[in-house]
Amino acid sequence: MTAPTTTYRMWERLARVPGGTRLFSAAAMARVPYFTSILPHVVHMEPGLAEVRVPKWFFVYNHLHTVHAIASCNAAEMAMGMLMEATVPTSHRWIPKAMTVQYLQKATTSLRAQARLDPPDFSTITDGVDVVIPVSVTDRSGTEVVHADITCWVTAKPDYVK
Repeated sequence: MTAPTTTYRMWERLARVPGGTRLFSAAAMARVPYFTSILPHVVHMEPGLAEVRVPKWFFVYNHLHTVHAIASCNAAEMAMGMLMEATVPTSHRWIPKAMTVQYLQKATTSLRAQARLDPPDFSTITDGVDVVIPVSVTDRSGTEVVHADITCWVTAKPDYVK
């Protein structure tokens, strides 16, 4: 396997220091400002697993005063992205291709989005393959309020294919 991504190397350095996960999360929001509205906090990141917490606050409210559907989707996408950054080696690249979402319950509290994946053998991926990442979004009591399956297209970088 090739070296881990710059994002994952930064996570490994910052997660070890006090306040490092918050600093990492702030850097992620600076890099991808779209996620700023949900104030994601990356609390865990390793190959095959990522967890993001999202507070219930004014900018994620809907008309029912619950967390709106797209905020939940953003949490799922952030968790998937962190998982892929920790999992996909630098010899390959990934891009989201599709997202199937099930809204299971009203989200009345802060959220936890957890993405899990049994990583494929990247050495066999050259032309490209769909990889489906399941993401469970739960409330504070652990009830799954949203389930997303996010499909990513994974290919070897042109200079890696032999």
